[in-house]
Formats: sequence, C-alpha cells, structure tokens
Amino acid sequence: MTNKFTNSFRLPFAWLTAGATCALSVFAGAAQAEKIVISNWDGYMPPDLLENFTKETGIEAELSVHGTNEEIMGKVVAGGGKGYDVLFVSSPFAEALNNLGLVAAIDHDKVPNASNLYGEAKELAHDPGNNYSMPYAWGTTGLCYRSDLMPEPTSWNDLLKPSDDLKGKVTMLSTDRWLMGAAALALGKSLNDTSDETLAAAKDLLVAAKQDLLAYDDATFYLKLVSGEATMVHAWDGWCNYGIGENADIKYTIPSEGSDLWVDALVIADASENKDAAHAFVNYVLGADVGVWVASNILYKTPNKAAMEALDPSLIETFPNMGMSPADLTKYEQLRDLGNGQKPFARTVTEIMAAQ
Repeated sequence: MTNKFTNSFRLPFAWLTAGATCALSVFAGAAQAEKIVISNWDGYMPPDLLENFTKETGIEAELSVHGTNEEIMGKVVAGGGKGYDVLFVSSPFAEALNNLGLVAAIDHDKVPNASNLYGEAKELAHDPGNNYSMPYAWGTTGLCYRSDLMPEPTSWNDLLKPSDDLKGKVTMLSTDRWLMGAAALALGKSLNDTSDETLAAAKDLLVAAKQDLLAYDDATFYLKLVSGEATMVHAWDGWCNYGIGENADIKYTIPSEGSDLWVDALVIADASENKDAAHAFVNYVLGADVGVWVASNILYKTPNKAAMEALDPSLIETFPNMGMSPADLTKYEQLRDLGNGQKPFARTVTEIMAAQ
C-alpha cells in the first residue's frame, strides 16, 4: 500500500527466520533457475527473507523497491512485465494487471502453503479461487483519534463535516482510492462507483471538506495524533496502530457507514522466465513465519490463518483492531479495478486536489 513501515512494537519470535521447509521438497528443481527479481514496497517483508529463501531453496532473489502501486504498474505495463518475476501490489492493481494479460496463472500444486490461508482469503472478490494472486496482508480504513480529546466518531461525516472544535485538527489520506472512498461511504455509494452523479457528489463533498483540514497526509498522520497537532485522522488500521504504540489514548474505529477491505497481494509476472522459482517464492512467503513477522512488525493483519493463530496474545491486547475476524473483514467492499471508469475517476481527483 505504501512505502513506509515503522513502529516501536516488536515481539521476540526467535523462529521468524526459519524457512518454509516444504519449499525444499516441492521446488528442488527450481534451485537451478536463474535469479528472480521481486518488486515490493520498502520494509514490507522480513529484512532477511531473501537471504533465508536462498538458503532454503538455493534460488537467488533480488529486491527491486517500488514506492507506489502506480509506479510498479507503469513499469510493468511499459515493459510488458519483463525483468520482474514476483510483484507485491494492492488488489485493484493485481486485477488490472491480470486484465491486461501481464500476470501468470497460479499453479496451486506449486504453492502448498496456500493451505495456511483463511477460507475467506481464498474467495476474495477480485480473484475468487486465487487464480492469479495470493493475498499477503489485509485490513480496513477508518478513523484514528485521540480518545482523551474527543468522543468516539461514528460517521465519515465526523471527518468530512467536522465540528467547530475539530476544524483544522483533522487530516485525510490523499491517495486516490482512499480519498474518494471516504466520500463514497459517506454518500452511501459503492467504492467502485464511477458514475457521473456519484463522482460529482463526491467532488462537492471533498472540496468542501478540504477547507477544514489540517492537511492531506499519507505518511505522518499518526505522528500528528501523538503530538496533539491532530485530533482525528483518516487512517489505514495498521498505521493507526503505530500511533497506538506511542500513545494508548489513540484509538481506531470504523464509522457506521463501513470501510473498504484493502488487500495487498503477490502476483507472478507472465513474462517471468523462471516461473517455478517464482512459485517457490510465493510459497515461501505464505509460510506461517513470514505472516507472523508481517503482523508483529508492520502491525497489519494477515490472511494467513496459521500466522494469526501463532501471534503472541499481547499483540491483539495492545492493538485491538488486529483481532478483527476474517468474517468481519470480508463484509466490507473491496476496491476493484475501475476499468473504463478510471479516467473520469482520476480527473475528479485531480480537480479536487486543485480546488482552492
């Protein structure tokens, strides 16, 4: 989702560096493959993952860092996917790449660790059956607030039409889908609605809301809560957890109108010349140990059931939104590839950001 993952909460899982051992037996033949190239956000996987993957499988792997979904999408489309083997992308981009024929079908016989996933994670709206993607992390978007400075917010309108005492003390995410998502939810519309009527109503609401913002902020909003500069912020759940780790008065809530279900996934580039090795990597990442690292260090929920069941209970006690069940998560609408609706959607966002 983003390129910065920092927090002060760490758990002493000594076994986190252990490999997904079944990769050895399933992919012994892949060890002779050439080096594979993985594109991921910075800090979004264990720092020793590639090293341990090579030790376990004999397959060399190189990391290429991308800052945004749009960045890697542009590179893959421009180059037809050549030069990449496995990509970490958010689900609308996985879906778009699949629609463009740029990702390969997943051979489930080569990804036995997919059995670690929750049943709900195998039937996600963007890819039922995990035909071309495997989920890595998932969560919600809501409101993160200082409970010592305000009552619990209950509606997206508490952010978009703040009370006088909150004006100038709230921030919003500026990333297109989440900016527009807040308005769509407040209006009771689908997160993927690109009709002229809905886009116009969302634009009006967000331009008006802009006047009461402290800032658009996609990276440091939780720090503004910690310092008291902000009282309420539009936040991804895991990023709110970073603030909670600094100040227990910070809380996370999902407004009554709901949230999106965001999913970050792995896909294999169709242009990959080392698909067996790429499958071996995907399988390794779906091992329980990697999932535990994700939850313990990034503070994002993972669709890896084996990992979530292995977490130290104190993690969920400290960060209650980590305990949200898959059934509760998947009742929310997923962000989808907008297809032909992407151009008017993007134009609307541009107009909102340019408005005075």
